Amino acid sequence: MSRFHTNTKKGFTLLEVLLVVAILGILAAIVILAINPSKQLADARNAQRRVDVNTILSAVYQYAIDNSGAMPGTLATTTATPICKTGAGICTGLTDLSVLTNGQKYLVSIPMDPASTTASSTGYTIIASSTTGRITVAAPAAENGVAITATR
Repeated sequence: MSRFHTNTKKGFTLLEVLLVVAILGILAAIVILAINPSKQLADARNAQRRVDVNTILSAVYQYAIDNSGAMPGTLATTTATPICKTGAGICTGLTDLSVLTNGQKYLVSIPMDPASTTASSTGYTIIASSTTGRITVAAPAAENGVAITATR
């Protein structure tokens, strides 16, 4: 009886492996472009800015309620002025809202813009309208062309 011995090798050819790797690379690139991580991160920073702007504005109004309608004495009425960072030594040219953080009654600290790198500014601005008495807090460093402001 004669036995036939077949020489079969199991595995993938180099061409098949390269083709699968190329297809996986193309799919990964499509997924990364669809997710767009830089836009997602910018949107997350903008969400934090919205929260911070409303937090500052609420603290200013809570201060006014507790002080018979008087606003913190350092609010500018002609141009939006950057807000001084909590614990910054020098607040020259900035709006000092330290009365909000004294004793941590209204805020523990003034919120910081997520992308702010300045030594004394929070990255947010505040202005009090001299005609209407309304306060506007803004985040001028908002990303993706978004304008973030809150007015009360």
